[in-house]
Amino acid sequence: MEMKAGDSFRFPGKFLFLALLFMTLLLWDGDRNPFISTHAPAQHQYTTPPPAPVCNYAKGRWVADRRPPLYTAGCKYITRNWACRLTNRTDFSYEGYRWQSLDCKMPEFEPSDFLKRIIRMQDKTVAFIGDSLSGQQFQSMMCMLTGGEQSPDVEDVADKYGFSKLLRKGEIHQHFWAYRFLSTNTTILRSWSARLCDREPINATDPKTRYAMHLDRPPAFIRENLDQLNLLVINTAHHWTKTRVDMDNEVMYVNGKPVEQGFLKNVKNAKIFKVNNIVKWLDSELASHPDLQVFFTTTSPRHFFKGEWNTGGKCDNLIPMTRGSQVLGEESSDKIVAAAVQGTRVKILDITALSDLRDEAHISHYGKKGNDCLHWCLPGIPDTWNELLSAQV
Repeated sequence: MEMKAGDSFRFPGKFLFLALLFMTLLLWDGDRNPFISTHAPAQHQYTTPPPAPVCNYAKGRWVADRRPPLYTAGCKYITRNWACRLTNRTDFSYEGYRWQSLDCKMPEFEPSDFLKRIIRMQDKTVAFIGDSLSGQQFQSMMCMLTGGEQSPDVEDVADKYGFSKLLRKGEIHQHFWAYRFLSTNTTILRSWSARLCDREPINATDPKTRYAMHLDRPPAFIRENLDQLNLLVINTAHHWTKTRVDMDNEVMYVNGKPVEQGFLKNVKNAKIFKVNNIVKWLDSELASHPDLQVFFTTTSPRHFFKGEWNTGGKCDNLIPMTRGSQVLGEESSDKIVAAAVQGTRVKILDITALSDLRDEAHISHYGKKGNDCLHWCLPGIPDTWNELLSAQV
């Protein structure tokens, strides 16, 4: 076939042009080349930042602190037997330490911040409900907020909640307290409920009647006042023994009937049931109470060495941190509470492991009741619990 003049240059010229264009596009910066598709820019544009690591306030160490406590032992809200500086104890080195979280910022506790800014407690009600350790946490909080001083800003409003005072051996004994800070209209209250169960007389007409301890019902005070509460701090721990249940003249009930056999007849199993039951109930209530926060305080450790509370056990050590000063584990030492709150809106106030390192800070034999290796000197360890609470709310 005969070619015409110029035909030999037409095809190669077009080919060369297209080849050069293609090479240019390949060499063009991919991020600015509209003709080349790449996923890199889209990834940079739409990738969400990784979630912030969960802050574990219970992981940390005790460090020396020369600052004085936030209040004195003369605080009017302290049960005198818990004010160790008013006893014959002479060593107070336990006051010279503060808890330092390893991966959380711990702001210094400021009463005005607690009431007004940090957790916006203005026009709010804070309730501590549980056993005597809950009572210590309440007394600590009242002293921390007032500096331990008498203040015209604080009003006793116990009557509003129907709280009564009992006389024991000529002394006022009160398991129920309520105070209102007039400047912020903030109420701090404490209601006794050692096992967080509803409690009612089996025979109301018999003065010697036993009491039904309903494992599947929350305490009446919580049930009847939940709408008024904004911060609820609960605990239950050391009253779950058959001896203590019998001492309180109580019978365990479920579904309105006494527990006579089976799994719940064992008091330790009953405790697990109760903890899970009240967490589940509170979690179901939180959806309709958006202004309410609930914390479950873990077990405050006891330190009876060489025996139990009723068999000569003692806690005579006065040297801080003889068993270490750090908590490095991620999981709570209180497995029952930790498992119960997991996956719920009820939060954990984990104080067990950090308190376990402080056996020298108990009342010991300096109080009125033999060797008290359960309760803590005030000022003392419960102040740290409240600092953790303030930081987390």
